[in-house]
Amino acid sequence: MSKSISKVTAFLTILLFALVLQAPTVLAKVHVKLPVELEGTLNRAAYKIRVPVNWNGTLLVYAHGYTEDVPTPWAAPGYEDGEDFLFSMGYAIAGTSNRSGGWAVKEGIQNTLALTNFFRGHVGNPDRIILWGFSMGSVITFKSIEKYPGIYDGAIAGCAVGAGAAKNYDGALALALAYDVTFDWPESWGSVGDVRDDLDFDTEVAPVLSGQVVNPLNTGLFEFIRMVNDLPEEEFYTPPSAWLFTDMFFVTQARAELEWRAHGPVAQNLDHFYSLTPEEIIYLDPLLYPLGLDATTLLAEMNARTDIEARLPSRKAVERYADYTGNLKRPVITIHTTVDGLVHVANEGVYRDTVSAAGKEDLLVQVYVESVGHCTFEPLQLLCAIQAMELWLVTGVKPDPMNPSLFPPALGFVNDFEPPDWPHK
Repeated sequence: MSKSISKVTAFLTILLFALVLQAPTVLAKVHVKLPVELEGTLNRAAYKIRVPVNWNGTLLVYAHGYTEDVPTPWAAPGYEDGEDFLFSMGYAIAGTSNRSGGWAVKEGIQNTLALTNFFRGHVGNPDRIILWGFSMGSVITFKSIEKYPGIYDGAIAGCAVGAGAAKNYDGALALALAYDVTFDWPESWGSVGDVRDDLDFDTEVAPVLSGQVVNPLNTGLFEFIRMVNDLPEEEFYTPPSAWLFTDMFFVTQARAELEWRAHGPVAQNLDHFYSLTPEEIIYLDPLLYPLGLDATTLLAEMNARTDIEARLPSRKAVERYADYTGNLKRPVITIHTTVDGLVHVANEGVYRDTVSAAGKEDLLVQVYVESVGHCTFEPLQLLCAIQAMELWLVTGVKPDPMNPSLFPPALGFVNDFEPPDWPHK
């Protein structure tokens, strides 16, 4: 797509939005002189707030994704570039680092709420408050929009953990089990069902994995792991964005950190059945033959071990802050790439079913971008989601995800995409 097409499409989208919204001035609603650039600490978490002089009345509150350590606070995805783009478009933006790194969902919900209230008390009263979060930040977003519909007017969740944390960490367990039946899980890492709490990926896991990847005899084993977990081939092995290593980080160190927080193992596979299509078995068997293995035998080994249980209080602790009822009272838009090797796009179908079961499908819009990667969105694609949400809030009319004026195919939107089923049932 040429830059000229992108600019024309963006201009038309922005013009359409401006004509429909006709937002009034908000100067009478601010408590301080604009523009505003604030950074500080609130509830032991660093924050950032930016408000332009031409504020359009919308506040975007950003919930960031998983980080090992406490990050620098950013007020928008895309870091400084993302902030500058939205700031130039007239948006007020705010974001918090949370009080800790890792799976800081509980802290994220609390810190994001505190920052939103701080903005209203010290900066101004927005016409619209849109909470948006990406990856782990989507969990914060989904839980917050259910819990605080009186605070947030709408929510946007990107590359979303829509199936909830418990189900996704069950997926991490499936990958761990597949690794165990192919390569043998080292005892020093803990067990497949209960990872050692202080396991370090960089010094203990990555060196083992790196040695296994370079051995050509292991191609079939890694392909089995990939296919039984329905992981995309694109970028799976290729550094620096190799999803194999990223996924194994979440299978090992990230799961260990979550289990430490929850005081015990959180994943289970009692209700799982692992499978491959006949075509996949035919493809894999020649690759496995040099090692004297076949895919059917490996599958049987996995399915013979569907007896791994979570510690019930630990599981409940994760579900409390990272699973959803779907009982929406405010609009939600999700945006996902069509190929995501870290947070499977199948999460979208699970979330849709959760919302539908609660009878709230009229408050959910899901859109997809033709892209390979986790959260690999362009600024104009995110702007379309924001403006669609603003139109929804102002007009009360639910956006049509098939509408090319709102979600232009020229910007990469795939209007008829249907997410696949969840890999393990």
